[in-house]
Amino acid sequence: MRVIITGGTGLIGQNLATELKSGGHEVIILSRNPDKAKGPEGIPVKKWDGVSSVGWLDLVDANTAIVNLAGASIGDGRWTDERKEAILNSRVNAGQAVSEAVAEAHHQPKVVIQASAVGYYGPRGDEEITEDSAAGHNFLADVCQQWEASTASVEANGIRRVVIRTGVVLSLDGGAFPRLLTPMKFFIGGPLGSGEQWFPWIHMQDEVKAIRYLIENEQASGVYNLSAPHPVTNGEFVHHMGKVLNRPAMLPAPSFALKMLLGEMATLVLDGQRVVPSRLLAEGFTFGYAEPRPALQALLLK
Repeated sequence: MRVIITGGTGLIGQNLATELKSGGHEVIILSRNPDKAKGPEGIPVKKWDGVSSVGWLDLVDANTAIVNLAGASIGDGRWTDERKEAILNSRVNAGQAVSEAVAEAHHQPKVVIQASAVGYYGPRGDEEITEDSAAGHNFLADVCQQWEASTASVEANGIRRVVIRTGVVLSLDGGAFPRLLTPMKFFIGGPLGSGEQWFPWIHMQDEVKAIRYLIENEQASGVYNLSAPHPVTNGEFVHHMGKVLNRPAMLPAPSFALKMLLGEMATLVLDGQRVVPSRLLAEGFTFGYAEPRPALQALLLK
């Protein structure tokens, strides 16, 4: 199968491209700056404008999957009004471009995989969250709802669509995990805020294997939570990090300080969701890393 990945030069996109290529798929990454963008070795990077099907429509055929991961990072800088607009518009525009390509293609693709995040659910305390749980009401929840809706029209054309709501992806190469790791390495790590907020995490290996499973499984459609089956609180996760690194995990970062430093973006570290991947588990998907300690050992004790 040919798999077209928007946002394919990002952290998840590059790992997914490598996983799919190893599985025998043809992979093409779309980028607004193909001359500067660097994809995995042997995987072509093609030009797109991020807002339309111009320049890549001819890549779509009846044996194609489109994986829409494109969107500006939510963790780069304070959420000014301008930044929030970029976060939202980059996602909605990319989704509309995918919808346009599907509508105009001579041969419609087999499946569209639409990225989203567990932020869809908003802060929920200790409530266990499955794919059936309702949307939240903060900025991130609103972004996720519009992000998901941006490709909903492909279903009216009879295209199988899967929405993936991803937790915090554990990787040393980028994302949130290295930011949690750095203070721990310097013996100043500890819980963020109270540490009682839930921390929905997933190892990168499981993230990309789950997406591949959802591409290849023709019965899969609708919403899937991509997070490990055993969520832990932030305090518990940091405790596991300390044990693996043989470092103390006793210096909390106070909530008020994080709010002063990060502003509205502090919700990323102070609020959480007790997310479980109910549908993947029901379908028999096997997680390589269901518990945090083995996942951390695999990453940190190489």
